[in-house]
Amino acid sequence: MASSPFLNDIRASIRVRGMSYQTEKTYIYWIRFFIRYNNCQHPSQLNSSDVVRFLTYLATERHVAINTQRIALNALAYLYNQFLNQPLGDLDFNYATKPKRLPEVLSSSEVSRILKCMSGRDKLIFSLLFGSGLRITECLRIRVKDIDFERNSLTIRNGKGAKDRVTILSPSTHQYIKTEIIRVLAIQKVDNRKGVGPSIPGVLSKKFPSAFKEPAWMYLFPSNSFSHHPITGEVCRHHLHPSVPRKALKKAVGKAKLNHKRITCHTFRHSFATELLKGGQDIRTVQELLGHSDVSTTQIYTHVLGDHFAGTTSPLEAIA
Repeated sequence: MASSPFLNDIRASIRVRGMSYQTEKTYIYWIRFFIRYNNCQHPSQLNSSDVVRFLTYLATERHVAINTQRIALNALAYLYNQFLNQPLGDLDFNYATKPKRLPEVLSSSEVSRILKCMSGRDKLIFSLLFGSGLRITECLRIRVKDIDFERNSLTIRNGKGAKDRVTILSPSTHQYIKTEIIRVLAIQKVDNRKGVGPSIPGVLSKKFPSAFKEPAWMYLFPSNSFSHHPITGEVCRHHLHPSVPRKALKKAVGKAKLNHKRITCHTFRHSFATELLKGGQDIRTVQELLGHSDVSTTQIYTHVLGDHFAGTTSPLEAIA
């Protein structure tokens, strides 16, 4: 199913529109799921009622969160409205009712305890997640050219929603980053002698065929082995796989004796936001640093802090 001509045509359509590789993988996943749910019937033979049935199944049988259901809807909307040119129109279906949980956050002291149980590359990765508010994939995709020591900033390219943004870079990370840059550029030199280098975005690799030799394009956190570029098929060195820092985090959390909390890589991004708001930073600035399109997404952190109750006194105080 994954290599069927139909799905390959959808992939090609997504790439022509310049959508991210992550969006491509997500859309293909849900379209394939939808096809299998309908006993492998071709989507052109199905209609909006079949889409509604599938979305309702996700909500009532799979008990997915509302955001998961919306992602599936986006994938199917692309399939029918853009690719098949069979507009779905207005859909009447049951939205998932599984509530969004408030994000788990860490205090600065808890982050410090975890970082003290790490070293080298792993410590730098999680320092950046907490210090710059990055998603794990954004962190692992950092290239040398994205780092600006003079302005204490990081440029995040092709983040969620295919958006670029600039966020803060803590001066305390400078020396660790510079040490890492020396290490990865040495790796790049060895790779270049073999005719290999860091993976370059498909279009740019054709426009600048020698870009893989430029230090600016080297990943700050390269993978330990070569792989084939998912679009061009060329042998290259991609960035580190997210499973590597996840394993390092699990080990550090155990050493720090913080197993009572559900801590993931994304917890450090949540903690970045809450610490900024706790320190008095305005919510619009935090929104921009996180790359949220809508401030309502950022406002969830005020609920974590309890700031939406600011100035409110418990009625118990009147009789205590």
